[in-house]
Amino acid sequence: MITFDIPGGEVLRLKHLVLDYNGTIAEDGSLFDVVKHKIALLHQDLRIHIVTADTFGSVHKEMENLPVEVVIIPRENQGRAKQEFVEALGPEQVVSIGNGANDAEMLEASALGILVVNSEGASVRSLVKADVLCNNIRDAMNLLIMPGRLIATLRR
Repeated sequence: MITFDIPGGEVLRLKHLVLDYNGTIAEDGSLFDVVKHKIALLHQDLRIHIVTADTFGSVHKEMENLPVEVVIIPRENQGRAKQEFVEALGPEQVVSIGNGANDAEMLEASALGILVVNSEGASVRSLVKADVLCNNIRDAMNLLIMPGRLIATLRR
């Protein structure tokens, strides 16, 4: 568990990290190199879940030997499927990271929703549902590894 005591805000007690796959931690089906190292650091404190429709059919190969749970969702109603996954975990314990329009419901349902803008861009629909916007996945994951950064962003 990771705990963030946000000055002027709430205390976040996070147990789960839910990650969108393509566009968030992968590009064109290939995992960003930096993500493996960040997962290795974060899995000590968080259960990590990859929730994806697996557009390129590569998620299982790319996640091989990493301490994550891969969840394949249907190609239809992806936003709802991601939201239901977060709700089943207990949304007050979830930080989620995504970039696409199908991540909006997941980001909003989570105690902490982080939107990333990688080479694929990011959905404005998801932007308005997120709590934090980051330039890339490295910066987003570093918010969880270096809590002072997240506290500085969210304090009121």
